[in-house]
Amino acid sequence: MSKEKMGLIATLVLGIFIIIGALIAFLSKKKEKVTDFAIGLAFGVIVMLIITDLLPEITEQLGLRYIYLFIIGTIGGFVVLKLLDYFVPDHEEDSMTKKEAKNNLIHIGMITSLAFILHNMIEGMVIYSTMITDSNLGVLVMLGIGFHNIPLGMMIATTFYQSNQNISKTVLILLGISLSTFFGGLLMFFMNLTVIHSTVLGVLLSLTLGMLIYILFDELYPRICHSKNKKINYLGIFLGVVILFISLFL
Repeated sequence: MSKEKMGLIATLVLGIFIIIGALIAFLSKKKEKVTDFAIGLAFGVIVMLIITDLLPEITEQLGLRYIYLFIIGTIGGFVVLKLLDYFVPDHEEDSMTKKEAKNNLIHIGMITSLAFILHNMIEGMVIYSTMITDSNLGVLVMLGIGFHNIPLGMMIATTFYQSNQNISKTVLILLGISLSTFFGGLLMFFMNLTVIHSTVLGVLLSLTLGMLIYILFDELYPRICHSKNKKINYLGIFLGVVILFISLFL
């Protein structure tokens, strides 16, 4: 099998980890607690993803010479999601009714999905180029990234399903997110690229960083602050950190 085909298969396998997370969420009977746990899990995963993955990678790709691109990209990613707020339901956290709480879940799911689709496409491009260069390293990186995709699948599945109670819509959304890494690999394949220019990769990662910072402080943190199951939130945060920590060794 050619390295190009192995690279595409690796990006496709990454999406399976998201589906695994979704299945864990669907099979649980206590949906509300699973939602709170998934919110905490996503918070812990994103914090660790920023600290252990994005910031070091951006520093390596851009360095001090292009620090202005890092600042512009991060602010740009934050602003993009802020502007997208106008296209989703109002999500004020104070004194939410059941309907408003449901809309809040839709909001979190949509915003998080948009950010992670971009993030996953970049990951797909990176995994593809890594597999072309060193297939053994590519497999290890794929497994590491895959582990932190499991809580993502849990978070997306629970928030969307709790908000619309429609399994078909939720599955379609999950498929779109899970296939985004494969689309990143396909982009590299059809453009006949084996590597991404370091400056371009640094800017894309900076955009992702800005989006994830927005999600942390404008979406997940307020939800945790107003949760009735804070212990479950904190457990989710702890496990999210642990999962990412373990993935570092892989």
